[in-house]
Amino acid sequence: MSPMQTAESDRNVADDGVDSLTIGRRIRQVRTERGMTLDDLAAEVGRAPSQLSMIENGRREPKLTLLRAIARALGVALDALLESGPLDERASLEISLERAMKGQTFQALGIEPFRIGKGVPTEALKAMLALQGEIDRLRDERAATPEEARRANVDLRRLMRTQDNYFAELEAKARDILAAVDHPGGPLTQRTASDIAAHLGFTIHYVPDLPHTTRSVADIRNGRLYLSSTLSAKGDPRTAVLQALSSRMLGHAEPRSYAEFLRQRVETNYLTGALLIPESHAVPFLRDAKKDRAISIEDLRDAYSVSYETAAHRFTNLATQHLDIPVHFLKVHESGTITKAYENDDVNFPTDRLGAIEGQMCCRRWTSREVFDVDDRFNPYYQYTDTGNGTYWCTARVEQSSEGAHSVSVGVRFDDTRWFLGRDTTNRGTSTHSVEACCRRAPADLESVWREHSWPNVRTPRTLLATLPTGAFPGVDTTDVYEFLEAHAPR
Repeated sequence: MSPMQTAESDRNVADDGVDSLTIGRRIRQVRTERGMTLDDLAAEVGRAPSQLSMIENGRREPKLTLLRAIARALGVALDALLESGPLDERASLEISLERAMKGQTFQALGIEPFRIGKGVPTEALKAMLALQGEIDRLRDERAATPEEARRANVDLRRLMRTQDNYFAELEAKARDILAAVDHPGGPLTQRTASDIAAHLGFTIHYVPDLPHTTRSVADIRNGRLYLSSTLSAKGDPRTAVLQALSSRMLGHAEPRSYAEFLRQRVETNYLTGALLIPESHAVPFLRDAKKDRAISIEDLRDAYSVSYETAAHRFTNLATQHLDIPVHFLKVHESGTITKAYENDDVNFPTDRLGAIEGQMCCRRWTSREVFDVDDRFNPYYQYTDTGNGTYWCTARVEQSSEGAHSVSVGVRFDDTRWFLGRDTTNRGTSTHSVEACCRRAPADLESVWREHSWPNVRTPRTLLATLPTGAFPGVDTTDVYEFLEAHAPR
């Protein structure tokens, strides 16, 4: 035998990725079927019974030479011991429990691995595995804490900033989808949205009983997409269809973490915007506007018949990549809470200790708050704001939603204002929000009069004390969804 052949025969079988647990159980199963004891097999192969016991229990990886000897002693081909699948239900349960005992759940509970003897009932194995599975499920649900969500959001925003909020692979996916339905370019029609659904193998169904925790439900088995028949007058049916189908276009799997859930949501919104406002058509439109020094979010909104928020989001995707203009974006609730944010122009947003912007109070002096006090809701509001990081110009609008009024604003550094309509505004503000006296505390004269003589009954946000929504799809009542699908599935 050559040195190479000797090395080949002496290597561990598990080095080739063969599961030592499965091999061990196969040896035990065949040995039992042959009516051989462990001592009998040990005598046949010239090894100690304790050594073979370790191999059968998956605690030692057999050498290929020994495995061949065992196969000869058992009267089977070597391949019969190297098959990946277990021989029977019992062997499968034992292997699963052996693996579970080496995993995080058993270790976290302080349960030491133990030998699974023949006397352990099969039902006991099933019960232990079921308990381990339920503990893992509860641990996964509880992992989505508010702090984890904020950390995941901070990481995602950093990624967006490094890429100037432009994702080439999502732009390419939008181009492929539009080409597949022969979209000629320009604004997307409702018919084209339906064509995209058909291209993906879905029919659209509007129903009055869509589960309250969902915007849409896709029946993947039957190729049916359910949307609410009570879509508000301001709702865009194209957006509803595209958002519902974006996860299918992107091949999303069930999210395994809150970070993955957030990433999928951002990708879904991005792809929807890229379909509604195609890059190949929008970029020339925006470049012409820049050349004329007349960039306007309102014009982008009107050209593609989308919401102001969709137009503002899409502008942040394209502005730096194609126009060389750094930007920032804010969505602020009428209460003053920041709900969405993006920046790559060094604007100084308020953050918590983790670096999270969402959930912070927006400065009262910023355009995003000042716009709520403007009576004219038809025309855009423009404002220059002096900050510790320099002067910024913003354009903002107020839009209504089911959760109240929100302002949506897009801003740029002073030097880039020359490309925008509204640069001649006389509205001006000064924000020193890094200093508490800026707006976080009431003026001294008012505080001295009212602090000891007032007691407001605060409206506590429903999410303040509640745990973060649990489950694979946070906030979705899966029982409602499954019952809905069962009721609507074609018979």
